[in-house]
Amino acid sequence: MISPLNVPVPQERWSPRLWGTLLVLCAAMFLDALDVSMVGVALPSIATDLDLSTASLQWIVSGYILGYGGLLLLGGRAADLLGRRRVFLIALAVFALASLLGGLVDSGPLLIASRFIKGLSAAFTAPAGLSIITTTFKEGPQRNRALAIYTTCAATGFSMGLVLSGLLTEVSWRLTMLLPAPVALIALVAGIKLIPRSSRDGAGKGYDVPGAVTGTASMLLLVFTVVQAPEAGWASARTLLSFLAVAALLTVFVAIERRSSHPLIRLGVLRSGSQIRANLGAATFFGSYVGFQFLVTQYMQSLLGWSALQTALAFLPAGALVALSSTKIGSVVDRFGTPRVIATGLTLLVIGYALFLRIDLAPSYAAVILPSMLLIGAACALVFPSLNIQATNGVEDHEQGMVSGLLNTSIQVGGAIFLAVVTAVITAGGEAGSPQEVLDSFRPGLVVVTAVAVAGLLITLTGLRTRRGTTQSVVVVKSLQENADEPERVAVHD
Repeated sequence: MISPLNVPVPQERWSPRLWGTLLVLCAAMFLDALDVSMVGVALPSIATDLDLSTASLQWIVSGYILGYGGLLLLGGRAADLLGRRRVFLIALAVFALASLLGGLVDSGPLLIASRFIKGLSAAFTAPAGLSIITTTFKEGPQRNRALAIYTTCAATGFSMGLVLSGLLTEVSWRLTMLLPAPVALIALVAGIKLIPRSSRDGAGKGYDVPGAVTGTASMLLLVFTVVQAPEAGWASARTLLSFLAVAALLTVFVAIERRSSHPLIRLGVLRSGSQIRANLGAATFFGSYVGFQFLVTQYMQSLLGWSALQTALAFLPAGALVALSSTKIGSVVDRFGTPRVIATGLTLLVIGYALFLRIDLAPSYAAVILPSMLLIGAACALVFPSLNIQATNGVEDHEQGMVSGLLNTSIQVGGAIFLAVVTAVITAGGEAGSPQEVLDSFRPGLVVVTAVAVAGLLITLTGLRTRRGTTQSVVVVKSLQENADEPERVAVHD
């Protein structure tokens, strides 16, 4: 038995231009993740300044998710068909302009519109950026290292968004909206010079317009329905009819993709067990974390009376741990493989969530909160890069944008669905009165968060079992009794 893990792979030095390309892509991904988390702490100040109701306020967050999660499939395929560099740079320019608009507007509807446009542009930069990496860096240690740095920047941006928002909101909430604009413009200028030109892979192949319409419509309606369900009621006629419409659109979409000569998503990709596990793992991982962050933010500010800055700093250890580990995760994946690394990370995530169930009305940060933050930070550092590596390995260059869009769609839709479920669970008992009643209403939400992480872990463990049963090996079989005149057969098992 010969294991490919035992074969040394020479490390290639990256040129300054290659490093520059990676940094530009990391900057865009950092901004995408930063924008998701940074607005949360600023919401109370926005509501006061613009005189927004709670229903209107939620759309500042939901508008971004709607544009981002709803258009990722289209964004991924557009990168393959129109050229990854072109799509990335145009979308990054739109992101910068929308950030500037968001920081200058004086009305709620315009702010929500700017958030939707930012989400829409991120739906194109995220899969285009990921597919640029996977087509620029060779599959194996080099790509694993690049993806580890790239995805760690995303996790760091999400964690650091809370800290930056806490600092900036002390001055003005508008700074949280304006901050991404100059960073995006700098990345845009650098990207024009550094990102290699890519061909229009779909030139002359046609476009799956019906698939794009039905796929995008189904994702938009799904995210919209999930976001609105807690307010409208999960069992309400509007919610149930919306879910039926989503199912109908998805059925039509699948029928179109099966018959299309140039599908938006090649359905054969979904026959891969590693692809399914990567996408389900991404949905449960991110969904559980978004729900956890929402609960912890409410707990710290509503019950403990912490300021926005104190709350942000409480998350800092997790973000710092992710940032410090960025250059190491690629080599860890090279040695142990993505299934083991993901399973280890999700185990740490479950333990971190379970430990947080010990909270009370006067917790010790060092003894109760900090251990959970460190475990969750370690989990993010291990899981997020590994999921991206698993989803993109073994995929042809002309389909990298497609699988990147699919993975990011799983992340965003998972976040929207599980956040809505957690919100519904903690509000199921009606308006809580005393601080203890509020705390008691949070505990079922924490249990749901932990259960979602456990589900992700169990999904990943099925991959480990499969991997043990089909360990990579080379077996030389020579039959002396049958087919003696045939050459030796080499059977490769993966």
